[in-house]
Amino acid sequence: MLDKEVEKLIINAQRDEITEHFIYEYLARSVKDPQNREVLKRVSHDELRHYNFWREYTHKDVKPNNLKVWKYFLISKIFGITFGIKLMEKGEERAQAIYEKISEFVPDAKDIIKDEDEHENQLINLIDEEKLRYVGSMVLGLNDALVELTGALAGYTFALQNTRIVAMTGLITGFAASLSMATSEYLSTKSEGGNKNPFKAAAYTGIAYIIAVLFLIAPYLILTNVYACLSMTIVNAIIVIFLFTFYISVAKDVPFRRRFLEMTVISLGIAGLTFIIGFFVRTFLNIEID
Repeated sequence: MLDKEVEKLIINAQRDEITEHFIYEYLARSVKDPQNREVLKRVSHDELRHYNFWREYTHKDVKPNNLKVWKYFLISKIFGITFGIKLMEKGEERAQAIYEKISEFVPDAKDIIKDEDEHENQLINLIDEEKLRYVGSMVLGLNDALVELTGALAGYTFALQNTRIVAMTGLITGFAASLSMATSEYLSTKSEGGNKNPFKAAAYTGIAYIIAVLFLIAPYLILTNVYACLSMTIVNAIIVIFLFTFYISVAKDVPFRRRFLEMTVISLGIAGLTFIIGFFVRTFLNIEID
């Protein structure tokens, strides 16, 4: 007879296993690559086996957490399977701690822990998705847009002192720069001769740049105070840096904090410097814009 506390832990583990079984099953049905589909099916089958293992102890049927199933399925479809799976697998640390505790009463739980570790290693190497193959191009587009345009908008803000003119100038600058960056990425990818498609690499770079441009310029199209606009643009830049750094840190298993702080300091440093340049340009040329 199981202790009530241990039984509760096992039921929670049972629910986690059946939930992840359905997540992997739905993902397996949705992918086109046969190798990825086969590995996802195998992991789904293993999760079901783990569920049945726990059921031998609880003698209870447990329903999956449907909210979690659809949450990770949708995250995987929107942001990529690698990101969705790795985000979910980060929660496995909690599950493994539970299994360690359960193994004091159910020694066979250690085999489940071993399986979970093997799953993680399989999943790290399993998926070859377009989003991750071209993530370098997206990083290039976003980084350049954040550094160049945040700095340019800071300079325009003080030099021009008019939200509409700053927005117009920023849009022209941003779209011209996005085309330039996309062209450079096309030529660079083509000259490398790897397995990346130059057109797709250029598209990812250009689109990432344009999205960042529109997000950074949005305050100048909504607000009327130039300094409030600049403040909101800086906040928007930090939000973009945070979200994309988080995505990269999960999908690529790289440290989050250092990359986030580095990119934030660079972007804000450039913005501050160009704001000062805008001040001197306006003063030196004695420009007044109504």
